[in-house]
Amino acid sequence: MSEKTIVEIKDLVKRYKELVALDHFNLEIKEGEVFGLLGPNGSGKSTTINCLLGLLKYDKGSIKVFGETIKPNSYELKKKVGVVFQDVGVFEELTVYENIDYFCGLYIKDKATRKKYVEDAIVFTGLEDFRKFPPKKLSGGLLRRLNIACGIAHKPKLIILDEPTVAVDPQSRNKILEGIQQLNQEGATIIYTSHYMEEVEQICTRIAIVDTGRNIALGTKEELKDMIKAGETIQIEILSFKEELLPEIKQLPHVYKVEYKDNYLNVFYTKGQRNLVRLMEFLKEKNISFGRIYSELPTLNDVFLEITGKELRDT
Repeated sequence: MSEKTIVEIKDLVKRYKELVALDHFNLEIKEGEVFGLLGPNGSGKSTTINCLLGLLKYDKGSIKVFGETIKPNSYELKKKVGVVFQDVGVFEELTVYENIDYFCGLYIKDKATRKKYVEDAIVFTGLEDFRKFPPKKLSGGLLRRLNIACGIAHKPKLIILDEPTVAVDPQSRNKILEGIQQLNQEGATIIYTSHYMEEVEQICTRIAIVDTGRNIALGTKEELKDMIKAGETIQIEILSFKEELLPEIKQLPHVYKVEYKDNYLNVFYTKGQRNLVRLMEFLKEKNISFGRIYSELPTLNDVFLEITGKELRDT
């Protein structure tokens, strides 16, 4: 991966009267990354994006995009940036083709080039059969795809996608995620926000967790998982279990919590290997018969919950 810095945010402060939306926020994004920006509602994600796009004035700090300070009138710089907001922003009176052509035309003036770019965007988002449709005739998933096509038709080198898969069908979601990965492979750097942790795990190369206007954790998904206490969780179906054995199980290596509930023994580990083998040996030694066994490794949602104290989807 290139070490060229595409986005550099230093000590960014943004206040709304008494509310501090961004509190000396720092972020650096390298060329070629698919960078995940995660945070509960009110954490500062949207404020960061709006400042980055030059849509909001900030009180202190600096923002550089492609090595330049971005301003409201930085039109040449903004040609390199594409943005797809969560709220669909297309013209109801225009067709699919006309919408994409309009937004592409804001940046690409040459007619032949623009025509090619519009066709590329239509094919890329799978809208070939809908080019003459008005937006009101499209399903929610197709409307999301149109929104993306309008944002990326001018072939920007930095693409910001804010919740692009909200309320879409699984087929459209897969199409969108595959498209994002393709854009990245073709050279675009991506900033991605989502409430769906599995999407972030699937496509993001690095992730920042934002809360109360600060960047509180940063790294690859593996690095973030290493920051928290939780490691493996093992769940075993046991119909008859003597709860006085729980303290003995807690003495096994790497166990930090154990409980028996609804006919399931739940054993929580920090890290470590051979956890399941040791637990099985213990149960056999005590002549305890058991049924189904489940083993789970920590997810990004576990990381988010431990670091922020909140469930991302509940915010």
